[in-house]
Amino acid sequence: MFTTYLFSNGFEVNKKLSNFTLVNQFDKTHTVTSDTKTIIVSFEKGTGADINEFLSKKPKDFLQKNQAVFIANISGMPSIITSMFALPKMRKYKHNILLIYDGDDKRFIQKDDYSTLYKLENGVIKSISYINKEDLEKSF
Repeated sequence: MFTTYLFSNGFEVNKKLSNFTLVNQFDKTHTVTSDTKTIIVSFEKGTGADINEFLSKKPKDFLQKNQAVFIANISGMPSIITSMFALPKMRKYKHNILLIYDGDDKRFIQKDDYSTLYKLENGVIKSISYINKEDLEKSF
């Protein structure tokens, strides 16, 4: 019941973000804290590929230096595809990709064909917007 409650509370503007933990493509746990200034969330293969392409052209510590995280919601992907194809491909990237495996995790809002960009200050969500490939550079 607690899990359902936790995942039903979406992130909203002017809401304080509690620390939360996700695993990356290497199954290492990462905690998103109030120090985070930017969260980019992808829900689709195409938008995820755009973000990965953008981050691949940046230094390895780009996300860390910008106090940012990239989250990919892969909950809709069949587990066999995830383990055989998606994760091996993700493990080739030098940047961290935090992963949402649980389809009941509704904290992040989504819009088809866009990634969701959360801008934070001191752990408080200041804005939520939808971005595409062309918006990535100016998001930092």
